[in-house]
Amino acid sequence: MGIISAIAGAFGFGIGITLGLVIGYFLFIFIQSSDVENPEIKPLVEQDEPTLQRMFPEIPIWVKNPDHDRVDWLNKFLELMWPYLDKAICKTVLATVEPMIKEQTPQYKIDEVEFDSLTLGSLPPTFQGMKVYTTDEKEIIMEPSFKWAANPNIHVGVKAFGLRPTIQIVDLQVFASPRITLKPLVPTFPCFCKILVSLMDKPHVDFGVKLIGADLMSIPGLYGFVQELIKDQVANMYLWPKVLEVAILDPTKAMKRPVGMLNVKVVKAMKLKKKDLLGASDPYAKLTLTDDKLPSKKTTVKHKNLNPEWNEEFNLVVKDPEVQALEIMVFDWESVGKHDKMGMNRVPLKDLTPEEPKTLTLDLLKNMDPNDSHNDKSRGQIVVEVMYKPFGEDQMPTDVEEVSAMQKAPVGTPEGGGLLVVIIHEGEDLEGKHHTNPSVRVLFHGEEKRTKPMKKTRDPRWEEEFTFTLEEPPTNEKMHIEVVSTSKRMGLIHPKESLGYVDISLADVVNNKRINEKYHLIDSKNGRLQVELHWRTSG
Repeated sequence: MGIISAIAGAFGFGIGITLGLVIGYFLFIFIQSSDVENPEIKPLVEQDEPTLQRMFPEIPIWVKNPDHDRVDWLNKFLELMWPYLDKAICKTVLATVEPMIKEQTPQYKIDEVEFDSLTLGSLPPTFQGMKVYTTDEKEIIMEPSFKWAANPNIHVGVKAFGLRPTIQIVDLQVFASPRITLKPLVPTFPCFCKILVSLMDKPHVDFGVKLIGADLMSIPGLYGFVQELIKDQVANMYLWPKVLEVAILDPTKAMKRPVGMLNVKVVKAMKLKKKDLLGASDPYAKLTLTDDKLPSKKTTVKHKNLNPEWNEEFNLVVKDPEVQALEIMVFDWESVGKHDKMGMNRVPLKDLTPEEPKTLTLDLLKNMDPNDSHNDKSRGQIVVEVMYKPFGEDQMPTDVEEVSAMQKAPVGTPEGGGLLVVIIHEGEDLEGKHHTNPSVRVLFHGEEKRTKPMKKTRDPRWEEEFTFTLEEPPTNEKMHIEVVSTSKRMGLIHPKESLGYVDISLADVVNNKRINEKYHLIDSKNGRLQVELHWRTSG
């Protein structure tokens, strides 16, 4: 009887469980609570920013903020360089922090503080995105989004009162949005003088501190206090507009600011050797300073004269008198083709005594190689008077343009008049119908000046300077400048053609002393010409 009851009970239990599951399934499927509302479904593009950030907390900042650029390449670079950067950063930290600790520890009754180990771990920081600003100043402004979840190994031993416990820093996290400014930009590597760093928001800094194996940050209230203390201290020092400034280069040397003027008077040349087979040469002198890209100075051409007298003065901007030298080259002028070099020489500025005039008679050489036997051949001599005038601290100009504006006309310029200087820099997108061998004609007061022709180029660079001595300021006058192309090919129907021209009003030059513009050429599709003009008076 007992066996039959047990079998019946088990059979009844199985049937009950089966019926219960079936009934429960149908109740779950067909009976719904009236209190549950259907969810509202919206496309992602219609969601507001807080909702999106809750849905995607780790979405990259360059997705959430389109003005940020991706910097995957930078993160890859950091990943590869991190083992070496880790060692370099730690070495710098030790060299910087240890002297400061030794200076501060006596006042806290601490005998010694030592780094038993210092590494930043194997996890490099990552940049979530980068915002770059462009300004009219000579600077680059960047705002990266910076995150670092590090696994450092930092053990600091503190010796005091006969004990030496070890403090360990663990689980370091730093989230920050710094503003990094590189300024001013200069033409000397690494091409900027200073790094300015500011924080746009208070940084998030999180870490653990272990002492004798116990986590001090677990003490109630200490964690929040330490975090806020660090945030406030860092913000007080570096929160915008406060900055951390790191000097990289000396701005004076990097920008090569002018430090003085070199006055040169080209007096005369003697016993020059003629370069032309028929007749005498047409010499002129060209003056430049080495390690400089400013336009050279040129004397007038003395036609058919092997003993020319110029007595013409020039001022050249000096940036580094210890390195630079005055280079004097004498050429034989040719109306067509390349001008022949008649000889040259150099005067190192370090050999000149400041404020002391010096008259030099220089032998003309083929080149400045002391071992070249060709320099033994006589090429004549040139006489120059030179004087270096360094600027005082109160008159130090900031750049070369300011120096150019300071220059005066040479002695002998008519009183009430002045010297009009024209510098032809370069052309862009010049194009002829039959050939493009551009040169520039400068026509003013019935006088024509002309640059050397450049062969087969649409973007020539001349850097040639011309001067006009005037009895009065050319306030109501214009200068005609034309770009022409010539070809010597035999049988060409159009050996000469105009590539465009411009008429420049000189009133602005007289009023501003200097202008430097790129002019769109008339009768040219896209051609432009960069011309610089100076008006210098003797007063």
